[in-house]
Amino acid sequence: MVKDLKDPIRVLVVDDSAVVREILVSMLETVPGFQVVGQAQDGEEAVRLTTRLRPDVITMDIRMPRLDGLGAIRQIMSTTPTPIVVVAASVYEPDLNIAFTAIEAGALTVVEKPRGITPEAYEAARDQLVTTIRLMSDVQVVTLRPDRRPAAQPPSRRVDVEDALETEVEAKLVAIAASTGGPGVLRQIFKPLPGDLSIPIVAVQHITPGFAQGFANWLDGETALRVDLARDGDHIEPGRVLIAPDDAHLVVAPGGIARLDYSEPVKGQRPSANRLFDSVAKVYGPASVGVVLTGMGEDGADGLEALRRAGGHVIAQDKESSVVFGMPKAAIDRGVVDRIMAPEKIASVLQYFDGRCKSNREKKKERERIPDRAVRQEGQDNEQYECKTYTTVK
Repeated sequence: MVKDLKDPIRVLVVDDSAVVREILVSMLETVPGFQVVGQAQDGEEAVRLTTRLRPDVITMDIRMPRLDGLGAIRQIMSTTPTPIVVVAASVYEPDLNIAFTAIEAGALTVVEKPRGITPEAYEAARDQLVTTIRLMSDVQVVTLRPDRRPAAQPPSRRVDVEDALETEVEAKLVAIAASTGGPGVLRQIFKPLPGDLSIPIVAVQHITPGFAQGFANWLDGETALRVDLARDGDHIEPGRVLIAPDDAHLVVAPGGIARLDYSEPVKGQRPSANRLFDSVAKVYGPASVGVVLTGMGEDGADGLEALRRAGGHVIAQDKESSVVFGMPKAAIDRGVVDRIMAPEKIASVLQYFDGRCKSNREKKKERERIPDRAVRQEGQDNEQYECKTYTTVK
């Protein structure tokens, strides 16, 4: 059902603390356009009220009795999919690690619980909460099965990555941009990659202020790659992922150096994916790969256009796997995208771009010229690094 723009945003507040619930309700009910339709003190009650009340957005605590927030999120997303905003106790571990696990389970984003009693602190927390809920209320979420496997896909054929790409790409840097739904997708892409991947990665993830460091730490624990929050002057190195801070533009400079730029937001975004992609295009040109993932808005489209003009290769996440098909669609509509793929296919392509894959492809072609099948098989068995294949829909 299409929501009338004049209708208030109906919110279910979930927290085991009566004090926190009272604060959140007070914040929302003092702002026009919001209606708190229910309150739950544990996950079981949250699941029941979601089914009965059908709220537009849920604010979800994580640490609760009977059924915690993670369990509630999984049940809600498998039966009554609803936009969920995690309200984390703090921006520090282990609370933040749990919060990002909740995002992987289907929640859309995370904000910090209100802290401090000064009017300024209260207003800042209220503004962040209201803005986040308003944005998330527009997201069309999908049902997530408990086993986390994607919905059935149309008939497909299995192909080598090299067959799916039209041209050889001599990649020396991969730049990635994501927003809503991005943390879980980045984990999905990075997790299968080897720790000694020969290609460096830089990334912009739009995230709630204060959560970037925790996000980088969480992601670092989920992959063999080294994941760091970027600092000015950091070296861009193989096997390393640099994540933009939440208050600065991340750009690359000649010599493989990361720079932080605190200039004004670009089209409302800092960090800006456009700034990152534009700098990558200037420094790496045809040796660059740009990837745009799930997210609201159009950030990244301008920069990817520059990257494509410079001879780089552009990949966009497909609609079916995107939480919000905004940023990928904007790039696709510009006509600058070479390939549209699901996250697991993007991971395979990044391995294909690895220099060792190129070496193995050359060995494969050489083996195919050898008439003795046993010799060909021996050469194949001796390869220590496998270039993945993936399924592509035709």
